[in-house]
Amino acid sequence: MADSPTTSRILRVGRANSDLRPVTLERGAVPYAEGSCVVSFGRTRVLCAASVESGVPGWKKGSGEGWVTAEYAMLPRATRTRVSRERSQVGGRTQEIQRLIGRSVRAMLDGFAFGEFTVKVDCDVLQADGGTRTAAITGACVAVEDAFAWMVATGRLPVSPVRRRVAAISVGIIDGEPRLDLDYEEDVRAGVDMNVVMSSEGRFVEVQGTGENGTFAREELNALLDLAVHGIGTLDGMQQQVLAQPLPMPV
Repeated sequence: MADSPTTSRILRVGRANSDLRPVTLERGAVPYAEGSCVVSFGRTRVLCAASVESGVPGWKKGSGEGWVTAEYAMLPRATRTRVSRERSQVGGRTQEIQRLIGRSVRAMLDGFAFGEFTVKVDCDVLQADGGTRTAAITGACVAVEDAFAWMVATGRLPVSPVRRRVAAISVGIIDGEPRLDLDYEEDVRAGVDMNVVMSSEGRFVEVQGTGENGTFAREELNALLDLAVHGIGTLDGMQQQVLAQPLPMPV
């Protein structure tokens, strides 16, 4: 008997539950930025550009320390229907995501003793098909590492404060099955939805998990974390590969 519309399964075409979508990292995508990367997770595409600015927020002035922060936005036609730009006030979802990105890229550093500079990474969603925040973190890592490498190459710093990479991926339970790297159709149907951020040292930076329509067992949590560790390991290898190439200097 065929599934009814209310019980139809979301099927993956061409990939297993443990497979990532096709991922690309286009380093040096913005010629004027000190560091940049266009990251694609399937049809999700995010432009990440890191800018180096002299000075720090008021609460850090005089400390001799720097700061790293992030902003996130979705272009009006990144989605299937147009969304208005957030001009006068940033929405709650946007604030949550950009704070997550900021915390994640700050985890790349052992501290902020690199002088009173601010590295600001702008993450703009060009096309959204699920996993925009995890793609943004993965691309932002490349952009931030290049921004600090640029500071060293131009004599602003003697050594980069970056000590590790970070990457992120979504996992979830759809139709009772743990799946890696959810696209939009899977994300809206997920009974459990989770975003996981990890460092290249194999340590967790952040885990955000929600039982969207109920509860989930410890065994299911373990299965989701295992999938996330597997996926982030692949992403870290890709980051390492692209960052091994010569530094693309801004124009």
